[in-house]
Amino acid sequence: VQLQASGGGLVQAGGSLRLSCAASGGTSGIYSIGWFRQAPGNEREFVAAIVWSGQSPYYADSVKGRFIISRENAENPVYLQMNSLKPEDTAVYYCAAGPRGLSRFPRSYEYWGQGTQVTVSS
Repeated sequence: VQLQASGGGLVQAGGSLRLSCAASGGTSGIYSIGWFRQAPGNEREFVAAIVWSGQSPYYADSVKGRFIISRENAENPVYLQMNSLKPEDTAVYYCAAGPRGLSRFPRSYEYWGQGTQVTVSS
């Protein structure tokens, strides 16, 4: 399974960005797909996850009400719409996929994309 994340960039606080994660390869065994982020010096942090078919979105408390994870169906990319961005949202954002249920733990995901940088200026 190959994951390609895109859509990062530089935005002012209060602004919005939309990240995309496109999956290819042998995806038949994948159950969930998620977004994580990692800032310099920090551990990789859970952001949001969704069932492969696009159901049951699940969010970290830090982004609930500001970010939306979505997917129309299993053939489309997974999107992370990020609104009301804050400087503390600055990080490299990764998409990940795995055969297990929705999880906030990186070890639950077997496949990882290359990451896309999000920088929020104050």
